[in-house]
Amino acid sequence: MKLNITRKSDPIFTAEGGKAVHITPTQQLRRSVMSCLLWEDEFYESGEDITTRIKNLVQVVPPVEVARMAIEARTSQHLRHVPLLLMASLAGVAGGTSLVSDTLAQVIQRADELAEFLAIYAKVNGVEPKNLKSKLSNQVRKGLAKAFVKFNAYSLAKYNRDGVITLRDVLFLCHAKPLNPEQAAVWAKLIDNTLESPDTWEVQLSAGANKKETFERLIREGKLGYLALLRNLRNMTQAGCDFQLVRDAIIARQNGAEKVLPFRYIAAANAAPQFANELNVSLLQTVADSPELKGETVILVDNSGSMYQKLSQKSDLERIDAAAALASIIRGNRRVFSFAWGMQEVAPYPGLAGVTAIKNTPSGGTRLFESIEQINSTIPYERIIVITDEQAFGYGQSGCPKPLPGTKGYMINVASAKNGVGYGEWNHIDGFSENVIRWILALEEETAGGTV
Repeated sequence: MKLNITRKSDPIFTAEGGKAVHITPTQQLRRSVMSCLLWEDEFYESGEDITTRIKNLVQVVPPVEVARMAIEARTSQHLRHVPLLLMASLAGVAGGTSLVSDTLAQVIQRADELAEFLAIYAKVNGVEPKNLKSKLSNQVRKGLAKAFVKFNAYSLAKYNRDGVITLRDVLFLCHAKPLNPEQAAVWAKLIDNTLESPDTWEVQLSAGANKKETFERLIREGKLGYLALLRNLRNMTQAGCDFQLVRDAIIARQNGAEKVLPFRYIAAANAAPQFANELNVSLLQTVADSPELKGETVILVDNSGSMYQKLSQKSDLERIDAAAALASIIRGNRRVFSFAWGMQEVAPYPGLAGVTAIKNTPSGGTRLFESIEQINSTIPYERIIVITDEQAFGYGQSGCPKPLPGTKGYMINVASAKNGVGYGEWNHIDGFSENVIRWILALEEETAGGTV
């Protein structure tokens, strides 16, 4: 019996039976993380199963790769909770190295994430919050301390909320040192619970302030964050706020617009359709300064049933909204198709009109392989971009068709399903922020320059 032989891996398949591709643990972690809203169920898997897979993969992926992924998930994909899960899991693998403290300080970008990190750390490590003091490594403490000093009195007051773990608890646990006497004074007020209430819409309305006056004043004073603006458009309408003031604020794109994911504009337009024109202008502005893709681009958007799973329990948005929003902000000569049981070309409108055009096509099964074959046999292109959850039907057993020779193929995965099909000859990208489009532009520019 020969022992020195190559053993082939057993075949793996998508949730719908299509032949999937074996990938590295690092790739597995990326596809589980970059579109993950932590502990939220997806169409094929529970949030708990996805979370468990992420924790297990952190044990085998090189720590430096986990750290890079946590930073990317927070800064490029604008995800908040799953980067904290990565760091809580990484602390158990590389807890004694400065990699943990340095990365944790970069990942935590809002004051409430200080306490949220510890809550996640306690949950995933089976630690009672009251016992955290004896369970945190020095590097975790150092990372929290480095992050703590970044936040001013306004940020601390804004997120100084009641909870199992408070910002006061974090300060005592990490032993942060103030940078100056002014910061020391702020922290003393935090400890004594005497921080002045911040001038936010939540605080003002909770105190009984007039909605119309509050929203209009905060907009005029530049104190309303852009995401808060979008989320409160319906409230502003019901309160009778000055429409022109609100329209101008949407167009102005101040206070964090660069961190708003494209699908947020769809939610805002659904809630307040009277502002759809301004929201569309703002959505298109997210990539207006980016160069157009050169040559002919074919875009395939997955409109199958699994894409209509809500992004979270509290959201009225679905995964198709994230996919269609991405398709609608790609610039250049393009033809757009949706696919489910069959494939249908839609008008390549930019922005919200493009989203509507895609969602108005028939939904159903995931005939991804057949759709790519049909495109390859009938339509010339320089690049093909597929936006999907990759859970293709089991049409044949040869796997995903390749892009045409001499062209570029991109598979953008907008879900966290365990197995996927778009690897090998495909450039595989995970995530649903506009930065996945910027990545394509950057890759092609670098390739043209001979650096990749």
